[in-house]
Amino acid sequence: MAIHKKPLSVRTLPSVRQLRAFVAVYHTGQVSAAADQLALTQPAVTVLLRELENKLGVKLFDRSTRTLRRTDAAAEAIAYAERALAELESMGTSMAELAGARRGRVRIAATSTVAQTLLPGLMRRFVDTHPGVQVEIVDLAPTEFVETLLTERVDFGLGTLEAPVPGLREEVLVRDSLAAIGLPGPKFAGDKPITWKQLATLPLVTVKPGYGVRRRIEGAAQAAGVQLQIVHEVSLLTTAVALAASGLGIAVVPGSLLAFARHPHMIRRRLARPTVERNTALVSRTDRSLAPAAQAFRDLVLASS
Repeated sequence: MAIHKKPLSVRTLPSVRQLRAFVAVYHTGQVSAAADQLALTQPAVTVLLRELENKLGVKLFDRSTRTLRRTDAAAEAIAYAERALAELESMGTSMAELAGARRGRVRIAATSTVAQTLLPGLMRRFVDTHPGVQVEIVDLAPTEFVETLLTERVDFGLGTLEAPVPGLREEVLVRDSLAAIGLPGPKFAGDKPITWKQLATLPLVTVKPGYGVRRRIEGAAQAAGVQLQIVHEVSLLTTAVALAASGLGIAVVPGSLLAFARHPHMIRRRLARPTVERNTALVSRTDRSLAPAAQAFRDLVLASS
């Protein structure tokens, strides 16, 4: 038959002060030396030792007027006491490292475009200041963004919410709008806004149907009463910009992408009538607090916006 041990009460467990007093007296062999080491009075150390002996139910030292001799129980107890104090110190050190974001892990969900444009610079700054923190990126398609935030163990996400989602908090980092980006030409020049009606006369490159940007493009074209000439469809916004840089059409993408495109000859014209916002945000769950390392990364992201 199994014997179930009754759990120890806090009252019967040694305190940290009692263990420290015991270890100090054990190694110095004198109450006075231990008191100096602990910055306590001799009577205080004596009381702590007696309290510990009462809790353990054994004598740890045989005392006389001039000597203090360790008992066999003390020789056995010292290893437990030192191990307990070491574990507590390790716990304190470990928690201090976590609290100070000197150690830990941050897991970030990022849509593909953000992972290629905005995120690398943020990661570089964070890793430089928090070298002991592991950063894990879950890069994904826009269609997977919300589901990942709601179901996966990520700290937060960087991307775009197409609509408010219960349980998710959105903190806008980059306020943006759709723009036409491409090489200058007879029908596409300057930096003034271009209407959707004017855009309808140009060959376009954009993402495939079903993506958030494509839905907004189709909605804007319908509102403007025009039929767009889409000649190339891709999966990534950065691919659309790359095709436009090769003269294969005008990319319809968030305007901020041009800042990350390494194509100095391309121009950007904001789309108007209607203007379509496409903001990038830090998105987190409302029911989950952030660990110190993740909070430090969040603070850096928001400070950089």
